[in-house]
Amino acid sequence: MKSAFLVGPQTIELRTVPDPVAPDDGLILKTEACGVCGSDLRRWREGPPAGVDHLVQGHELAGTVLEVGKNVTRYRPGDRLAIAPDIHCGHCYYCRRGKFNLCDNLRLLGITPGYNGGFAEKVLLSGELLANGIVNKMPAGMSFAEGALAETLSSVLSAHNAAGTSPEHSVLVMGAGPIGCLHIAVAKARGAAVFVSEPSATRREVAQRFGPAALIDPFNEDVVAATRELTGGLGAHIVVCANPIAATQTQAVEAVRKAGRVVLFGGLPKANPMASLDSNKIHYGEVEVVGAFSYHPTTHEMALDMLSRKLIPAEKLITHTMSLDEVAAAFETAASGDGLKVIVQP
Repeated sequence: MKSAFLVGPQTIELRTVPDPVAPDDGLILKTEACGVCGSDLRRWREGPPAGVDHLVQGHELAGTVLEVGKNVTRYRPGDRLAIAPDIHCGHCYYCRRGKFNLCDNLRLLGITPGYNGGFAEKVLLSGELLANGIVNKMPAGMSFAEGALAETLSSVLSAHNAAGTSPEHSVLVMGAGPIGCLHIAVAKARGAAVFVSEPSATRREVAQRFGPAALIDPFNEDVVAATRELTGGLGAHIVVCANPIAATQTQAVEAVRKAGRVVLFGGLPKANPMASLDSNKIHYGEVEVVGAFSYHPTTHEMALDMLSRKLIPAEKLITHTMSLDEVAAAFETAASGDGLKVIVQP
């Protein structure tokens, strides 16, 4: 089979390797669709982790079961599955309390070395993944591209579930990349008024397709002043930082209203993870500043249901579809910012 190996910074080699063999407690999945994620791009730019000579990426995937091990009873050949990357241990402090996304021993398909992901024609799903990972059968009529998109949607949905986003809320989304546009779609689906701050004219134009109440150009407008004007001088109820820029997090504390919530959704570069926040505004305004990482496994089921019911416009998010032979170009396209979600279909 063909498999895409990340072997250096921005260097992917397509290799022919032996087909995986299903273990007794696992299965073999034919990859039908796999999305290129922002975290994939960060690893692609840097190359494999230190001490690792290659990595098979791809953690937003959907496919068809080809073969199951003799001890597998829940799945059968022909099943259409959507997969998320998280594999929790089940026994650490956080797992015992149902906080599986915070597992101390978390491994990630397509991210953790040794756990090959979906940029390949076939993927081995181990017994460990089937027992402690996130695997769901896709609703009837759902496309594989939508099934792959459910992984990204799950993270966004989890953040808004935690924030309690509702029709009474105004939400400022800072950043209009693929994740930012999903935040627009989810917040709107929950009835909120949504404003977007995005410096790229191209991305503001793309974001317009999702129907935000207002678009702000932070290079030519005061984001805080514009947000307050849009909210009767109060500031947004919820501000989502959907990009990896520290200045955005600083602005978010200024743009949120008293008793509002700032969601730090986009991680900062590991080499420079510090941001400056006005702690007096947080203190005297009783502002919540919270992190948002991954999701509970049940959220993936919810994401699949929302996509199946067309509550989230997948067709507006998926702007490019490419073959596995074009995987290097798929990463270049995703990195260029010209589109939103790029899907590889082996």
